[in-house]
Amino acid sequence: MKNKFIKLRFYADLNSFIDLNKTKNLTSFGREYLHYYQGRQSIKDRIESIGIPHPEVSLILKNSQAVDFSYLVQAGDRFSIYPYFYCFKLDDEIKLLNEFQGKPAFILDVHLGKLARYLRRFNFDAAYSNNYDDREIVDKSLQEKRIILTRDLGLLMRKRVKWAKFIKNDNPQKQFEEIIKRYDLAAYYNGHQSRCVNCNKELNRIDKDKIIERLEAKTIKYYDNFKICPECKKIYWQGSHFEHTEALLKK
Repeated sequence: MKNKFIKLRFYADLNSFIDLNKTKNLTSFGREYLHYYQGRQSIKDRIESIGIPHPEVSLILKNSQAVDFSYLVQAGDRFSIYPYFYCFKLDDEIKLLNEFQGKPAFILDVHLGKLARYLRRFNFDAAYSNNYDDREIVDKSLQEKRIILTRDLGLLMRKRVKWAKFIKNDNPQKQFEEIIKRYDLAAYYNGHQSRCVNCNKELNRIDKDKIIERLEAKTIKYYDNFKICPECKKIYWQGSHFEHTEALLKK
């Protein structure tokens, strides 16, 4: 019986996760939502039942006081729920998002192969395989300290997920721009290093003379600077993958 409710207000991009046609026990009420529930429920469970994964939530205020995900909701509570703050940092005692320390490293789900290639071009460690299942992605994220990038809401709602971001765009370049902004990737790119787009290994410079038999005539004529993948032996030259315009990273 729907005899208890709480009031919820979501800010900015969090509203894009909500579909009233698919969400039970949720009614729009001006800028807020009335959410009906039964029994003992945590605010984390209530938020995720609406379709918003916990790694996207940065701050929860209950009647203007900060609470964590474990807070057990009480009938009549009013919550304000916020996404990641780009303009300032929250105090440690109230923030909910786990901040990744150091240069970001990533693991991507099966839907984001092209985004993985973008990240590798700019020398960001991006683990990707179209054979990863959800459990393996979460395990590798924790074991190897990687941020999960995914378009699968179910994956992000797994309890063990620590660092993660939902990718909103379909276009790989737009996806890359999302990650640049969220994790300040420009601060980690020196304009020179790169990874193999196929296997993620860091590239090594190699003399043209050592690989000339593998090059086409026009490549020999117009290019002098080359790199090679130590794992799969793929060759890159200036203008291909290892030297790119920095326009994306400067946005």
